[in-house]
Amino acid sequence: MTTRLMHRMLLLPGLVALVVTFCLPVAWLLHMSFMPEPDSPPGHAAISFHAYAQVLEDGFYWWVVWQTVRIGLVVTCLTVPLSFPIALFLSRSTSPWRGTLAALAVAPLLTSTVIRTYGWMVILGRHGLINRTLLGLGVLSMPVRLDNGTFATIVALVEILMPYAIISILGGMGRLTVELEQAAALLGAPLWKVFMRITVPLALPGLLTASLLVFVLSISSLVTPQLMGGGRVFVLSTEIFSQTTQALNWPLAGALSTLLLALFGSVIVLYQRAARRLEDPA
Repeated sequence: MTTRLMHRMLLLPGLVALVVTFCLPVAWLLHMSFMPEPDSPPGHAAISFHAYAQVLEDGFYWWVVWQTVRIGLVVTCLTVPLSFPIALFLSRSTSPWRGTLAALAVAPLLTSTVIRTYGWMVILGRHGLINRTLLGLGVLSMPVRLDNGTFATIVALVEILMPYAIISILGGMGRLTVELEQAAALLGAPLWKVFMRITVPLALPGLLTASLLVFVLSISSLVTPQLMGGGRVFVLSTEIFSQTTQALNWPLAGALSTLLLALFGSVIVLYQRAARRLEDPA
């Protein structure tokens, strides 16, 4: 048996699993998006574009797409900078507690997203921890609304996705060495310039991977926008859920899901181009 044939045979189980668990469901999703309307008369065309036409012609769905992308960008721009100092500290720490600290950083992943979201509902609620603290300190005279909106959704998503960002950044710090920073400092570079000119550029692969992961997870999140939004936050995932469970409009849900997949693909293409440029700046 040749080496090439052995490699192909080793790849075969993974390829079969990929086809069964991903390719076939996506193909069925595309098929469902082209199904005719539920109330179509008998003998109607087996393939219909009415779901895509409804998405493209209705301004509400364009707004939903923009809302989805906007929340994803805001969450990414907050999560990655907040996670970078933690990942940098963990990568540089020589403390014997380093393993424990790293475990604590990713420990929230051991808790269900639903439970963590409910925790934020308690914290940001009208009678939650923040409002009661501010009322007790005399900062507020009456509770303010922090939950059931975009603000609460973004806050919860940032906290929920930070462990993913920390892990991604840590995995991309292989090129970051203390010797380069020490050499720049010995040559007279101030700390902020060492950070901006050496630390950040060398950590860019990890930051880029973390940005991709956080953005994709945030725009596909369902539980957090559904619970924290209080019915006021409309994103693609909540609309897909609504069309499948309430309106029972499967073709429209399939079209929205296809649109979300296309958004994923566009982001991945941009990520690959940026990663290729980092590897080969010329």
